[in-house]
Amino acid sequence: MTGSAPIIRPAASGDLKAVADIYAHYVRHTVATFEETPWPVAAWQRRLDELAGGDLPFVIAELSGEVAGFAYAGPWRPKPAYRHTVEDTIYLAPGFTGRGLGAPLLESVVTGAARAGMRTMIAVIADTGSEASAALHRRFGFTDVGLLTDVGYKHGRWVDTLLMQRSLNLQGRADDRSGGS
Repeated sequence: MTGSAPIIRPAASGDLKAVADIYAHYVRHTVATFEETPWPVAAWQRRLDELAGGDLPFVIAELSGEVAGFAYAGPWRPKPAYRHTVEDTIYLAPGFTGRGLGAPLLESVVTGAARAGMRTMIAVIADTGSEASAALHRRFGFTDVGLLTDVGYKHGRWVDTLLMQRSLNLQGRADDRSGGS
């Protein structure tokens, strides 16, 4: 990474306009997300509040005082049996890609999710023609577990998604084995 080191810190309400702007870029111009309408700041506030309520990480990469990217771990699926599994999300501001910011963001999210007692993290990576996201996840111990073909249609084309997975807490907790929470 060139220049000053990023500050990785918990997201705050004051960051959410920048988060919304970053995400809107990917909604409008890429297939990295299957959303077709950008989220308003109020939706990001709800997401921040939901994750904080579950002790799940939502972090910001700040570089030279600017929000350069964000990442969080959110519930994988809403059904109760999935309560110990999370999905990671990482987005970098367009002007900040290729600077090594993804690694500290992902490391923070993996660490935070493990600290919250999560057992497994899933990455769902849209086929964008770039291996950068998959390579980043592999460096952090994620393995390929499946490819879903033609599951999304956006910007006039069918899009595949790569599923990746990694364990967070290799030593299961008693409540994991018994089904308790």
